[in-house]
Amino acid sequence: PEASLLAGILLGVDSGLPPDVQQAFRDTGTSHIIAISGFNIAILVALLAGVFGRLLGPGRTGSRRGAVLAILAIAAYAILVGGSASVVRAAIMGGMVLLAGQLGRKGSGLNALVLVAAVMALANPFILWDIGFQLSFAATLGLVLFALPLSLWFERLVSRWLPQDTARRLAAPVGEYFLFTLAATLLTLPVILYHFQRLSLVSLLANPLVLPVQPAVMVLGGLATVFGILWLPLGRVLAYLAWPLSAYTIRAVEWLAGFPMAAINVGRIGLAAVIAFYILLLAAVFLPPALRSRLQSRGASISKDPQVLRVWSWLSVAGLAALALLTVLAWQAALAAPDGRLHLTLLDVGSGEALLIRTPGGRSLLINGGPSPAALSDGLGRRLPFARRRLDTLVVAGVANNQLAALPATIERFPPARVLWAGLPEGSRSARRLRQDLAQANVPLDEAETGQVLDLGDGITLEVLATGKQGAVLLLRWENFRALLPLGMDVESLEALQDDPRLRQVSLLLLADQGAAGVNPPEWLKQLDPQLALLSVSANDSRGLPDPEVIDALEGYTLLRTDRNGWIEVDTDGEQMWVEVEKR
Repeated sequence: PEASLLAGILLGVDSGLPPDVQQAFRDTGTSHIIAISGFNIAILVALLAGVFGRLLGPGRTGSRRGAVLAILAIAAYAILVGGSASVVRAAIMGGMVLLAGQLGRKGSGLNALVLVAAVMALANPFILWDIGFQLSFAATLGLVLFALPLSLWFERLVSRWLPQDTARRLAAPVGEYFLFTLAATLLTLPVILYHFQRLSLVSLLANPLVLPVQPAVMVLGGLATVFGILWLPLGRVLAYLAWPLSAYTIRAVEWLAGFPMAAINVGRIGLAAVIAFYILLLAAVFLPPALRSRLQSRGASISKDPQVLRVWSWLSVAGLAALALLTVLAWQAALAAPDGRLHLTLLDVGSGEALLIRTPGGRSLLINGGPSPAALSDGLGRRLPFARRRLDTLVVAGVANNQLAALPATIERFPPARVLWAGLPEGSRSARRLRQDLAQANVPLDEAETGQVLDLGDGITLEVLATGKQGAVLLLRWENFRALLPLGMDVESLEALQDDPRLRQVSLLLLADQGAAGVNPPEWLKQLDPQLALLSVSANDSRGLPDPEVIDALEGYTLLRTDRNGWIEVDTDGEQMWVEVEKR
């Protein structure tokens, strides 16, 4: 329903906003968007605990019942907004705060953060590579370590010229809108530079402008979603009440992103520099100034000083953390190493397609990119070797916006060595921008031709069966394995290929155009007779795809869909296939 969709947009769920708007949000500082999600959870914790505590009776009993219901409501909210890493982290910490309060224990932000991170990593080790998790953890750590010291510093500074009470009242809004942003930025900056190679020069202005309206956006958006499910007209009214606030947020971000030099590219930042930054920062935090001077003036006797022992214990913890990180990276490199198989991964990027191919020899080839830069970047970051974040080949097999919108932002982080282009260069706005970016980066580009064959090594070939204005139809072959990839299929290409003897009983078929009936007729599917059919589509496709007649024609075949199965990986040795999916 319209109300639920709008509320989903307000709550931060992937909304299909235009790529330029999404880029504008990134340009103003990803850490602040992540921090706002945690801030919203904090508001929700306080709001629900207070309301439920009053409604369920006075005293300790009402407070306990209210805390239990608040924890359940927070869990429901986390599921409602998609369960991203940042939201899950904030929800667990919010629940721990309520639990600690009911047990009469004093909460420790640092202990809670480390425990939550450990639990999430235990449940899903791959979450350590999730950019949202990294940013959320870093932003929260920055607030835990620096929010209070910065506020006290500002209060002492202002109290030199103003009365103490006035300084204290002034420190609250300044801390919330500026100093807390600075604390989150300090810890998230290395992560942002490492993943995005982009430094925002206006990010410190973004939070003070948009933060005041976020509680209202969150509350009204959440109510709109809930009541929109129960009764659509009421949900729509609540969503329209929230619309001016969300529109203001987007316009403010766009306005800031439009400033000259709002964000600058800083180039690739090595992992060693990021680790060194955090080690030095943590050492500075846990190494008091008085102790630093004492270390300089005292020799061997300092080893007996309790403060020195405390510092060395923290440095030992930092060293162990660095070793743990290196261990994780080593395992990722080992798991990403060539294993003698051909890997095809259909990434879950929404209504579009992004197919990553990794050969037995270690080559990586990406076909199209889909509409979501965040989803594409996350998918590539999880699968490409950590020390080799380049693509050997980028194949543009379709030029529609939903096939290429993610690529202009992503090729900065995963640059291709060469590009094979099929379809009109001016086929869409995203195609035009991608061509411009590739030209500026001096990436070699070849125009695809019918009959052209790419040698991927180890006897693996990628053949261009047909080309047209919309793109190309590709055939991937290795021994007895054949995968038909009609990403740029049109009616003319379909007619030309219907009598091709090579297209009988293919191993794998990727349905064209998100399962549209016009380019996936039943007789064509029967001719192909695929062992496995794949479909890349979002759960709320704007065109209502896939068409029911296409799904009916595939009855009796094995069909996997990204809207239901998430990412889909097919491995083959040229004879057999092994299939793994994100969700069963």
